Amino acid sequence: MSTKHESMIQDLKEHGHRINAIFGTDHDPIELCKKLRRLENKQNRANENYCNLADYGEQWEAETEKTKKALIKLLGDSIPVYINGDPRGYALKIEDKIVRDNNLRIHTDMGGYGILAPDFSNEKF
Repeated sequence: MSTKHESMIQDLKEHGHRINAIFGTDHDPIELCKKLRRLENKQNRANENYCNLADYGEQWEAETEKTKKALIKLLGDSIPVYINGDPRGYALKIEDKIVRDNNLRIHTDMGGYGILAPDFSNEKF
């Protein structure tokens, strides 16, 4: 196994453990990260379509609702998750105020929002 691959696996495990701790879940950390990344990618595609297709508004709303329901099923609703509609950034986030007020140890974007599914590599999950 390459060092880069080992490092990615370790990053996934650590992030998965942090997400489990934040949301009070006990999922396998790597499987949790894979599920979150798939949801991230699906929502980001919907966000891109919303920006590029004139008649995609209702479908975007439906896709976003599916994403919210999947997140609640996976993580519960103890901490609200923000779905960013801008395709230029991550889609699944924790509000910056929640991250700051609770001193959450999680990847953040430049605005301080917690990132649920950071891209640890160029590999597909």
